[in-house]
Amino acid sequence: MKSIKYNLQDIFNQITTIAQKCGRDPKEITLLAVSKNQSITVVKEAISAGQNCFGENYAQEGVDKIKILANPDLVWHFIGRVQSNKSCLVSKYFDWCHSVNCLGLAKRLNQQRSIDKGPLNILIQINISCENTKAGILLEDLPMLASQINNFPHLNLRGLMAIPKKSKDDYHQRIEYQRLKTAFDQLKNNYPSIDTLSLGMSGDMETAIVFGSTILRIGTAIFGQRN
Repeated sequence: MKSIKYNLQDIFNQITTIAQKCGRDPKEITLLAVSKNQSITVVKEAISAGQNCFGENYAQEGVDKIKILANPDLVWHFIGRVQSNKSCLVSKYFDWCHSVNCLGLAKRLNQQRSIDKGPLNILIQINISCENTKAGILLEDLPMLASQINNFPHLNLRGLMAIPKKSKDDYHQRIEYQRLKTAFDQLKNNYPSIDTLSLGMSGDMETAIVFGSTILRIGTAIFGQRN
């Protein structure tokens, strides 16, 4: 079994190769280690290997890790659905929330964010493939929600997140990535704070980088199968 340090280096090498191939600077791309259902010991191993950005899907599990590790150098991203009774945990403990998909959630996160923590970094989740099983807004609703979130003093609108539908049809899948990239670029033109596109996992890393991803969400390829 390969070590976490080996896996991280292998992924960084892949990111560098793909980015350079499409004319991008690899330093623009953040590797987000998805540590859902991983033990503290395993997360510590990743930290020892130089990883400092972690993504959690479940608020309480993430908060437990944040409290135990108590490391100010770590950056914690919440990437799962935010349950209404858990929004206070996300707002209080996390640095980023990737899954804002309605005004009501944004309002709660803004109200619950402690002033001394600084603004919570926000990504609007886009349902780019229009799947009934996935959360996120449609692109047509993006301008209004972005405008509303931008007015909240304790939120910092940073960009978009999406999970495109898996498909063997490369042509149509690339159309979806391009639609997302176009929307992201338009948002950047309207808001100076926009700089982040959370797009791509192990299976679509190359396509995501080609279409401008700045955060790759990688779990199993780093940690192995979850417990």
